[in-house]
Amino acid sequence: MLVSRAVSELPGVGGAMTAMGTGLNLEMLGRMGFEVPADAGPGDLVVAIRADGEEALGAAREALDGLLSEANRVPAGAGPLAPPRPRTTASAAARGEATVALLSVPGPQVFPEAMDALDAGLNVMIFSDNVPLAQEIALKEAAARRGLIVMGPDCGTAVIGGAGLGFANAVRPGPVGVVAASGTGAQQLMCLLDAAGTGVSHVLGVGGRDLSPEVSGRSALAALAALDADPGTELIVLVSKPPAPQVADLIREAARRLETPVVFALPVPGEDDLTRAVEKALEALGRPVPEWPRWAAPDRPAAGVAGRALRGLFAGGTHRDEAEAIVRGALGWDLEARGHRFTDFGDDAYTRGRAHPMIDPALRLEALAGEAADTAVGVLLLDVVLGYGAEPDPAAALVPALRAALKDRSDLAAVVSLCGTPSDPQDRDRQAAALRDAGADVFASNAQAARRALSLVEGDSG
Repeated sequence: MLVSRAVSELPGVGGAMTAMGTGLNLEMLGRMGFEVPADAGPGDLVVAIRADGEEALGAAREALDGLLSEANRVPAGAGPLAPPRPRTTASAAARGEATVALLSVPGPQVFPEAMDALDAGLNVMIFSDNVPLAQEIALKEAAARRGLIVMGPDCGTAVIGGAGLGFANAVRPGPVGVVAASGTGAQQLMCLLDAAGTGVSHVLGVGGRDLSPEVSGRSALAALAALDADPGTELIVLVSKPPAPQVADLIREAARRLETPVVFALPVPGEDDLTRAVEKALEALGRPVPEWPRWAAPDRPAAGVAGRALRGLFAGGTHRDEAEAIVRGALGWDLEARGHRFTDFGDDAYTRGRAHPMIDPALRLEALAGEAADTAVGVLLLDVVLGYGAEPDPAAALVPALRAALKDRSDLAAVVSLCGTPSDPQDRDRQAAALRDAGADVFASNAQAARRALSLVEGDSG
């Protein structure tokens, strides 16, 4: 997807896609107006480029060759006598002392690879989404029989012994273990803990469906037990997308039986938001609660913002859920009637055939321009998620879009929730300064950002 995006942005290129010939990708090619090769299959790499003339096409092909060659470059130090790369999960497991297999293949192909990993004695992190529910349950039952954990499917974030997997942040080690049925929820927790001078022992993602009625918390229960047995974990925080009530009750009952205290962070009305959950964890550990970082926008007129609509444009699903829960808790359940709307651009409906918005912001930037052009909108609320695997410089694309949105509208405000740490590759503080200078109020706490946006549409510009 990154190669496709890089080629698409070349001068004279009107569209490009480089992908395996799966059914979904071939369907995407057809919708993009390309003639789909009749004999293309899942084992084929399909390259499609639309260019303005032979010169642009030639330059695009040359750039593509370079990008693909770089992706396939032999690592430094691997000479001609280096053993061939393993071709199966089981053969890779037999080569070393790994304890975790990270799988990122199309969802329908995950099951046999995950079973191979479990049979080899490995815990499994499944980054892939679109895995059939019955297969998820079968994998988690198989893991339980072997005393292992399946993290996922759709597990985007984990930290194991200080090593970040997927979309993880650069955080300090510490005494807090996290069980996460939410990737961006886990990132918000670990970044706030880092801002408070406290770190994490492990972050065990379990997948967004784990606390559904069907899966019934199978991996969450296993992760709680594992962290309870870990001598380096003094307190556990469990974060989830809105769970099924009966599963939440089951998890709470299991937590009461542990020796390690558990704090819950569930983005639903009546529950602690993620920031308050971190504050409770710090208080339980006897550590001070800091003032959470905020970068206030330069003074600009806010006349006319009050009474207009709030539009949330999110890359993180739990950030979206938390913001909506905060606003619903204050205004009641008729948000849509007032024009308020919250969208998760990381949802499967928006990522079929394209990269997650934490990697490719194009779809969200397009929506931002559309919302800014709507004179009924008074506040734009966005999240920016930093860390390994995320876009290398989110502000580079977002700042011009914010400046354009705010330039001619004194009755429009922007609020940004910035999830990251100063040690992240993107440098949280540099990103925050750029977003602030573009006119946005920037908050390290997603909950505080949501409350700021709410206060603006309710008429409090202070």
